[in-house]
Amino acid sequence: MPPKAPLNWGCMPPSFLLPSSTRFLTPLIQQNATRVSHPATAYTCIRGIKSTNTPRPDRFAHHPSKPALNATSTAALERRAHSTPLRTGLLALKRGMTSVYDTESGKRTPCTVLQLDRNEVVAHKTRDKNGYWAVQIGAGQKEARNVTRPMLGHFAAGKVSPKRWLVEFKVKDEGGLKVGVGEMVGAAWFTKGQWVDVRAISRGMGFAGGMKRHGFSGQPASHGQSLMHRGMGSAGGSQGSGSRVLPGKRMAGRMGGESVTVKNLKVLMVDNANGLVVVSGCVPGPKNQLIQLQDALGKPWPKGPMTTAELGPVEIAAEAEAAEAVAV
Repeated sequence: MPPKAPLNWGCMPPSFLLPSSTRFLTPLIQQNATRVSHPATAYTCIRGIKSTNTPRPDRFAHHPSKPALNATSTAALERRAHSTPLRTGLLALKRGMTSVYDTESGKRTPCTVLQLDRNEVVAHKTRDKNGYWAVQIGAGQKEARNVTRPMLGHFAAGKVSPKRWLVEFKVKDEGGLKVGVGEMVGAAWFTKGQWVDVRAISRGMGFAGGMKRHGFSGQPASHGQSLMHRGMGSAGGSQGSGSRVLPGKRMAGRMGGESVTVKNLKVLMVDNANGLVVVSGCVPGPKNQLIQLQDALGKPWPKGPMTTAELGPVEIAAEAEAAEAVAV
C-alpha cells in the first residue's frame, strides 16, 4: 500500500470552499498562521495484526546450557543406531535354488545358492566427511575402457581394479570400518547358522491386471455379468470422495522390477573356497541377479568376524577351538 500524503493539520481549506459569510476572516487567519508556524508532520500508515498469543520459541535455537536438539543429524543417527548393522554386508549373485536334506530327520529344506564375486572394499564413508558411517563394496570385474575417467580415479584411490557393481552398506559406528580399503572379503564373512537379510530387484512381470498384481477376486462369473469377469471394478466415487481417483488406488500396471527385502533367512552352508553361501528359502530376482547380503536386523547380532585378519580356513578355526577346549 503506497504511503499517504502528509496532512497539514490546522490549515484552512481553500477560500472557494468556505461559506460566503466567513470569507472575510481568511486574511486574519493567514496572518495568525504566519506568526505561529507549526511544522508539517509526515507519516506512513503501517497496518498490522496484533496477536494475542505469545511467540513460540524457535526449536532450532541452540544454547550450550540447554540439552541437545532432537532435530540434528547426530540425534538422527543415534535414533537409528539400534537398527544399524555393526559390520558391512557383501554382494552376491543368485545362481539358483536347490534342496538340503537333514541327515538325522530327513527333512527337506529348499534353499538358494549365492555366489560371491571378488568383493573388495573400495572406500569408507565417515561421519566427519560424509555425515554417516558406511563401507563401499565393489564386486565383479569391468574393462577399464568401459569405465569413465572419474570412476577410474575413484578405483585408483582405493587401489582396486574397476568393479562392475558398487554398493554402500551403512554401519553403526567407526568399528564397522575395520575392514581396510583394498581388502578382499570372502564367503567366510558369514557363518553357518546365522540369520541374514537379502535385498534385490524382483523379477519383472510386465503390465499386469488387478487380479494378478494385487490379488483381486474379480467379478462374478455368471448371473448377468458380461465382459467384466477380471475387471477391477470402480476406480473412485463421485461427490462423496471428491469426484476423483484417490492417490494410491490399486490398479492395473507394471508389476515387479522393484526393490524387495526378504528378512531372516538362515545360512545353511558356507563354502569359502568357491565363494558360495547357501541360505534357506527363496530370494527375489531371476538367476544371476545381484543380491545384497547383510546381517539380519530382526535377530541378535552374530559373533562374526569384524576384520579380514579374523578370516581363515575353517579347518584352522576348528583346530583352534579344539585346542582351546583341551587347554580348558
